[in-house]
Amino acid sequence: MELKRVVATGLGTINPLGSSIAEYFDNLCNGVSGATPITRYDASLFKTRFACEIKNYDPNSHPEAFEKSEIRRLDPYSQYALIAASQAVKDSGMDLSKEDVDEIGVIFASGIGGIKTFFDEVVGYADDGKIPRFSPLFVPKMIADIAAGLISMKYGLRGPNYATVSACASSTHALIDAFNLIRLGKANAIIAGGSEAAVGEAAMGGFGSAKALSTNNDEYASASRPFDKTRDGFVLGEGAGALVLEEYEHAKARGAKIYAEMVGSGMTADAYHIVAPHPEGLGASGVMRKTLKDAEVGPEVVDYINVHGTSTPLGDVTELKAVEKVFGEHSFKLNISSTKSMTGHLLGATGAIEALACICAIDRGIIPPTINHKVADPEIDSRFNLTLNKAQKRDVKYALSNTFGFGGHNAAVLFKKL
Repeated sequence: MELKRVVATGLGTINPLGSSIAEYFDNLCNGVSGATPITRYDASLFKTRFACEIKNYDPNSHPEAFEKSEIRRLDPYSQYALIAASQAVKDSGMDLSKEDVDEIGVIFASGIGGIKTFFDEVVGYADDGKIPRFSPLFVPKMIADIAAGLISMKYGLRGPNYATVSACASSTHALIDAFNLIRLGKANAIIAGGSEAAVGEAAMGGFGSAKALSTNNDEYASASRPFDKTRDGFVLGEGAGALVLEEYEHAKARGAKIYAEMVGSGMTADAYHIVAPHPEGLGASGVMRKTLKDAEVGPEVVDYINVHGTSTPLGDVTELKAVEKVFGEHSFKLNISSTKSMTGHLLGATGAIEALACICAIDRGIIPPTINHKVADPEIDSRFNLTLNKAQKRDVKYALSNTFGFGGHNAAVLFKKL
């Protein structure tokens, strides 16, 4: 069976750096930090008092995504998902009234789902004398698959429809599933991506207790510092990213703008530890090899890797070791960057927004930087081009995106310039 080709024809996002693709990528290339003191709640008693929040977010200002009357029924993670998806659909130029909606699907991920709804309901129950008064919207607002369902309902799409959940690898797995279904002829197009809205007491408290978060409250704007010797943990972010992935001939027939072709994907497990990466990067190196093999290309064609690079002491070094295992001497010829230095870590949405960064790098010929780097880590080979502190121009023909999740889940996708 000959596999069909898959292309990206629509892009959308809302995240700490912007409420559109143009604003997001411009801020990435300008090295803007999304980290600010937390405004969602009183964080004064928490060890970490900053995060990468969406700036000046007002759900009432997004009528293109949902009606004002719908807002109370939508957890913030679903709101972000609908906003990103609406941008991607509009950007694709697809006239759904002329499409076979049975052949168009939605695969939309979240690592946690409606954690704000869960927290509010449970705390409300505890504060109410333990009288069991729960909203009938509690479960539908909270569950991690509801964003995918809501997007399909908004556009009347009756193709494949579900969510993927694999912690921080969730939305990359969503892209991979969409990619595979389209190339197998199971759908003409799929809206794929991920959303997360975890900046709140529960997630910040939990990640903080696990010592996963940076506590650099005095230098919050530069606290996410991948590859820097002084890095002390990740900075939590929020938002969503969406792509319209489409079968190539279908896109070509309707005259769609094609941003890039998705040509390969890989999935592995560390099978090692619930939160720590394998010390030799076995899962990380394996997922990159599988992705290149799937695309039927050698490592020498890759120009850019958007690494997982969360700014944790173990993870950053381990990932670069894995890169060198796979790419050898070419490791020092390609560009590497961690855009989490600017966006923070969007958990289940991170793969989607980083895939968007790769596609924009291909489309515009510029590599976004890794910002906040000041002190070299002796454990990291100085020959790596980590695109430190300043964007670099480059003709990007192939861009690879890595995402790794708690539980040892690894996923990677490869995009190609057409």
